[in-house]
Amino acid sequence: MAEFFDTEIKYLKGVGEARAKTLTKEIGVANFRDLLYYFPFRHIDRSRFYSIGDLHGEDLPALQIRGRFISFSQEGEGARKRLVGLFSDGKKLMETVWFNNLKYFSSAYNTSTEYVIFGKPQLYHHAYSMIHPEVEAYNPEKPPTGFRGVYTITEPMRKKGFSVITIRRMVEEVMKLPGFTKIPETLPQEIIARYHLMPLREAMINMHFPKSPELLQKAIERFKFEELYYVELNILRFSMERGARIKGHTLTRIGEYFNGFYQKFLPFALTGAQQRVLKEIWADMKTGRQMNRLLQGDVGSGKTMVAFLTALMAVDNGFQASIMAPTEILATQHYETISKWGTQIGLKVALLTGSTRQKARREIHESLLDGRLNLLIGTHALLEDKVQFQKLGVVVIDEQHRFGVAQRARMWNKGEIAPHVLVMTATPIPRTLAMTVYGDLDVSVIDELPPGRTPINTMVRWDSNRVEVDNLIFSQLKRGRQVYIVYPLIKDSEKTDLKSLELGYQRTCDTFVGVPVCYVHGQMKPEEKDRQMSLFVSGEARIMVATTVIEVGVNVPNATVMVIENAERFGLSQLHQLRGRVGRGAEQSYCILMGKQTSGAETKKRLSIMAETTDGFLISEADMKMRGPGDMEGTLQSGMPFNLRVANLAKDGQILTRAREAALVVLGGTQPLLSPGAAPSPNEKINSPIALNDPDITMTRHELKLRFAREVDWSLIS
Repeated sequence: MAEFFDTEIKYLKGVGEARAKTLTKEIGVANFRDLLYYFPFRHIDRSRFYSIGDLHGEDLPALQIRGRFISFSQEGEGARKRLVGLFSDGKKLMETVWFNNLKYFSSAYNTSTEYVIFGKPQLYHHAYSMIHPEVEAYNPEKPPTGFRGVYTITEPMRKKGFSVITIRRMVEEVMKLPGFTKIPETLPQEIIARYHLMPLREAMINMHFPKSPELLQKAIERFKFEELYYVELNILRFSMERGARIKGHTLTRIGEYFNGFYQKFLPFALTGAQQRVLKEIWADMKTGRQMNRLLQGDVGSGKTMVAFLTALMAVDNGFQASIMAPTEILATQHYETISKWGTQIGLKVALLTGSTRQKARREIHESLLDGRLNLLIGTHALLEDKVQFQKLGVVVIDEQHRFGVAQRARMWNKGEIAPHVLVMTATPIPRTLAMTVYGDLDVSVIDELPPGRTPINTMVRWDSNRVEVDNLIFSQLKRGRQVYIVYPLIKDSEKTDLKSLELGYQRTCDTFVGVPVCYVHGQMKPEEKDRQMSLFVSGEARIMVATTVIEVGVNVPNATVMVIENAERFGLSQLHQLRGRVGRGAEQSYCILMGKQTSGAETKKRLSIMAETTDGFLISEADMKMRGPGDMEGTLQSGMPFNLRVANLAKDGQILTRAREAALVVLGGTQPLLSPGAAPSPNEKINSPIALNDPDITMTRHELKLRFAREVDWSLIS
């Protein structure tokens, strides 16, 4: 019944060409399928009527009142012109107000008919009014009952005469058509039965017109499951197919480089978590298939050591390795640390960045091609076509979300056989989000910090505590320490009362007279930014005033104070990343979250979570529950091939787990698209693990459903 779903919305009774254009432009409703999947964003119990005299207080919910209009009048001029209706419930009066489409509304209602008005009462000059209420004639034989959906209506839609009632009636019209009774189920019957899901047509009816809260909940659960199921099916199918067709280097030897460093020069004992992760990486490399593994580890958990030991595994097997970082500062820091370790065992290590001079570049290119160079560390410069390896075995990408999909893909193509890939992030990702965002990667977690670390003392302070904060900074500067001060804005703005870096820099210089201060923000030229960063890294500057560009990639063990202005404007995970810039040495470190005393309870709760724990995974879970996954998804830049309409990754972990389980069962019963171990032809380019240019990956959700419904052999499933 694809024809029914694909019927253009203009052919629905009462719509037509002009209104169809508005629906498509404003809310993406172009056909019957779009309309049926345009679910209400909330539901209201319409079984109860209120009296105007019952209304008390300012923050009232949307409600309905039964009565008659007493009069209508147009007031104001120009843009302030409005239609005011005086509405009576038989005892008291209230105003109803329309600002748009006045001609239509002035003729749509009369004073002789009994109506039900529905909307959110607003208190103005000690009297209640309703702005653009829903209005429908009261039918004593069929009074409003049960739950009604509330749909999103844009302002241009209102001006064209659309209302919540309009959308509701359109959905009713579609559901009356014969084709609606024949719409096909989009989930296999076995999955519906196994997970006790509501059938599609029944769920669709109850999403728009639920008979009870229980039926509404079952309908919501059905569509949440469906969304997550097809997301997981898509990701897992891609991952399995990719794993089956992309051959990887087989690394079977732990040799003199790894053992020599591990036994003689390891600067500290590995934590249990580091040892576990290394075993997972080693197990991947022995399979003959390309490793694609995400390494999550909190700030200071020892990811760099894991990256180095992973590179040594490759070198012991006659391969080269590379480590790519998003900034020159971070790449240089990696080089300084790793080259010291490598020198002890005779490992040839080089650094390649945008600042590398031509003579050094030529030497690097030559030593890469003849195999003399074992490990190359660098920035985006590694992606250049001139950078060719003799035998690249492992690529490590630090803070991988800072690289675009296309950029990362270029590293896979520096050899006929794709190198093993380890991507690292210091941004802890909640399990439910990681399952979806990185569903095509195996995930390792370093969930243990090295012993002996002094916990960072995190404090929430207000502007009234400014002197106290300045005194703490003074005391740390006297001890020879360094300080970060982070601002949310670069320049002052009339539109907001947020503190800016420009004014903050001036205040810092005026307050800490004689102390060298540097500053860094995202709009600076790269050369100047690196110069200012270097002043702080070298210790020449004692205070760095910055925006969030220092969130990753700055390692200054001597820095012991992090002050974050307007901390209420940052997400918890971002605050945690900023806090991770201090506490890297042996000294006690401090993170001061400067907030507004007038902040709401929710904001103060968020800041208190930061003060109570330094566990990045607990913080990321709390952040996602409070703010939703949207911000985190944007930060991760994962290129997720879906938009969730009903499901919420912050709250639907259990449903996601069941959906993933169902997808795995289904994929276990399909015929592989390529035989296991089949490698691409020598001329075939290897795409990034999350590249979305595979035509099968970019199919619409409906097309995916139809495809998998055809391909599943249910006789293979118990």
